[in-house]
Amino acid sequence: MKNVSELIESRISANAFDTSRRLSDEQIEELVRLATLAPSSFNAQNWKVIAVRTAEAKQRLKKVAYEQPKIAEAAVTFIICGTLAPHKGLPDALLPSVEQGIIERSVFDTWVAMANGMYEGNEVFQRDEAIRSASLCAMTLMLAAQGQGLASGPMIGFDPAGVAREFQLASSEVPVMLIAVGYALAENWPQKPRKALKQVLTLV
Repeated sequence: MKNVSELIESRISANAFDTSRRLSDEQIEELVRLATLAPSSFNAQNWKVIAVRTAEAKQRLKKVAYEQPKIAEAAVTFIICGTLAPHKGLPDALLPSVEQGIIERSVFDTWVAMANGMYEGNEVFQRDEAIRSASLCAMTLMLAAQGQGLASGPMIGFDPAGVAREFQLASSEVPVMLIAVGYALAENWPQKPRKALKQVLTLV
């Protein structure tokens, strides 16, 4: 198995997938289980994942994602959503940590109070948090796929209102990213060069 550095260095954004190779529901569930180990503010876990894997569902998604071929060609395309108002679901998300003795009840109460103060009535901050959490979940899913010998292709080219309509998203669920996952064909580009470190890093 590759270590994390090797996974990162070998990851590509795939556009061409082997249409003859599928993923089982168990494989899909394992990818999402790993993805949900991503961090989130207060461990609110304010995300939702829809696995689009049937031909019918792929066509519905493709229609609202500018007809991108990889949606139909990949084994599965995940719709990664962030959820608004994370403070409302925080008590339920944190309770297992109290029950397992990971955090004390006083910490639970403090975090719930802090989250209420931060997010209540602040729609911009709620949306920012939804996008942050969904993005962390999405990146973790892509690394999980790489670790399973799969390729992934993230997409932001879609109509959010169309995705929400086609997949019955609640008003609190924001579609942030699509991720096609499957077995890559050899014709995919290699990982594209990145900017020099001196262009992006400041040491202080």
